[in-house]
Amino acid sequence: MNDSVKQYGELATQLLTESRRSTATDTLLKYNDVLVRSILREQRQLEALIQDVLARQDDGASLGEDPDTPTILLYQTAILRNKRCLLAYHHHRLERLKDMFWAVGGALPLLLSTHSTTSGGNSANGNMNSASNSADVRSKLSPHEVDFLRSYSDSLLEFRSGVLATEEVDLFAPITRPPKDLHVLVRVVKDCGVIQTEVGAIDFRRGQRFLVRRADVEHLIVQGYLEEV
Repeated sequence: MNDSVKQYGELATQLLTESRRSTATDTLLKYNDVLVRSILREQRQLEALIQDVLARQDDGASLGEDPDTPTILLYQTAILRNKRCLLAYHHHRLERLKDMFWAVGGALPLLLSTHSTTSGGNSANGNMNSASNSADVRSKLSPHEVDFLRSYSDSLLEFRSGVLATEEVDLFAPITRPPKDLHVLVRVVKDCGVIQTEVGAIDFRRGQRFLVRRADVEHLIVQGYLEEV
């Protein structure tokens, strides 16, 4: 095919290829703003072409007899396909962002940190390593994706303070391995400052060990500050 011949939907196919590559490599790729904007421009071009064809139509001709009907259907099919590809691309990214958010225990500042959030071999949560192995997650996001994460985090915090205010339930606790005991022996992997627990304030410093109630430090275990001994 001649390189000068434009094939509608080709850009949208490239966008889906990026999503497949992201899934195959288990990484979050940088938001492709250039490609998304190019597809939106193609959408506007297709809509303009449809309007031009409709303007030339004979008002007295029926839909089946009009020779321009296949042209309109072709352009409309391309528009709908581009929309589906755009929705699939953004849905894939949002679902991945939500997985990363839960993998770090709902710690949005940790997820959006511009510095590496992994310490190298002693992470308390394997999911955290895979979710935040990038040194700069925020640079891969669009401004709208950052706004989505903030709204998502605010909604969960509101839910916790409202519906779960009277329940002993940690919304961000992992469910892959249900706890067997109310208390857990932990070792401090990274300094995390003074934390309020049921026995009072505890200053968690690297290398120290504590026997604490699991509910008080579950979020720190998920985020990788503490590890179970």
